[in-house]
Amino acid sequence: MMLQQHLLFVLYSFCGIVIKEAATKNKVKGSQAQFPITQNVTVVEGSMANMTCRVDYNDNTSLQWSNPAQQTLFFGDKKALRDNRIELVRASWKELTISISDITLSDEGQYTCSLFTMPVKTSKAFLTVLGVPAKPEITGLSRPAQEGEDVTLTCTTSGSKPAADIRWFRNDKEVQGQKEVNAIGRSFTVRSTIHLKVDRTDDGAAYTCVVEHLALGSLPHQVTEVLEVHYPPQVEIVRSVIVPQEGQYFRMECVSKGNPLPEPVLWTKDGGELPDVERMIVEGRDLIITTLNKTDNGTYRCEASNNLGTNRDEFTLYVYGKNVSPSSTYPNALTQPGPDHALIGGVVAVVVFITLCFIIVLGRYLARHKGTYLTNEAKGAEDAPDADTAIINAEGNHAHAEEKKEYYQGAARNVVHLKSENLGFANNYALRQEYVRCIM
Repeated sequence: MMLQQHLLFVLYSFCGIVIKEAATKNKVKGSQAQFPITQNVTVVEGSMANMTCRVDYNDNTSLQWSNPAQQTLFFGDKKALRDNRIELVRASWKELTISISDITLSDEGQYTCSLFTMPVKTSKAFLTVLGVPAKPEITGLSRPAQEGEDVTLTCTTSGSKPAADIRWFRNDKEVQGQKEVNAIGRSFTVRSTIHLKVDRTDDGAAYTCVVEHLALGSLPHQVTEVLEVHYPPQVEIVRSVIVPQEGQYFRMECVSKGNPLPEPVLWTKDGGELPDVERMIVEGRDLIITTLNKTDNGTYRCEASNNLGTNRDEFTLYVYGKNVSPSSTYPNALTQPGPDHALIGGVVAVVVFITLCFIIVLGRYLARHKGTYLTNEAKGAEDAPDADTAIINAEGNHAHAEEKKEYYQGAARNVVHLKSENLGFANNYALRQEYVRCIM
């Protein structure tokens, strides 16, 4: 009996210890799990935001939402702030969710979820409101621009938060602009400017301003303006037949471009009016000659004007015979490409230059080898009756007379070999000396 009571006492004591430890663990676990959990929220201006606060373990403790001004919005399921935009979505011991509709930029800030334990535990959630940029507007195109004028285009958008990005495109090609950002309250006004010096190629060009922002997603705002540029006429005559011949139908088109468009165009022939109005018909910008003949030869002019100037183009018409090849008879005919005369002339010039250089070198060589005869002659040799006497009577030692005579005869033979028919073995030494000087 005593043994049974002792066993029961031990059993009860053990169970009490286990229960006490379990209660202690649950209390610690509950204390650790009683902590509110929130998340940051980002919404677009004008939309709705849901603010959620959760607790994994709650021993019937109330939850509360407060705005950035620390005003209580909801305490449990009880609404505390009179704002028709704020509504209760879900309220329980583990969750408190509210909604704020028609969000404005002033709703942005840090919201607080409180769990009223001892002590009070809180969690912060930041509400970010994206300001939607207004549709852009391009200014600077109040009137048509004139060629060569400086034009400034400005694209403006307001209400964005954060500041929007602006990109410019000319037709499909992006161009760089100068960006300016100004803060107005909680939002931003953004401007982008491009500067142009316009010409006729800008006439009809489309300039597009594209506004990109997080609030717009993949659908950016954009606006396009078409640039109008006024410029003087540009004229060109285009003919229907390359080689006009007698009896043919012939059309000349006056292609005139300008802004404003030059209307009408004026056709003249050889500086005067068209001579044969029955065969020469003007239709709009075209001059038509129904049947060509030789009397139609001449210079035709097309002239076009607008308020910025006048321009003209001319075409000289030559009418060929029916059975005559234009390429072989008349100057205006189409011909096959001829030889390159410039290339031929260059080659000839090079050949002539090389030939002249060769002649000069050859002449210097001959002068160097034949000059000994002249330098070895004595002064006054012109008075000698013949070449032999001139050498013998030369100034200096007569001991070398035979050597000089032999040298002269060798030189004479070379001269005779070159131009024997001109030298003729003349006995007049002065004549032969002059001839040698000439050929040297």
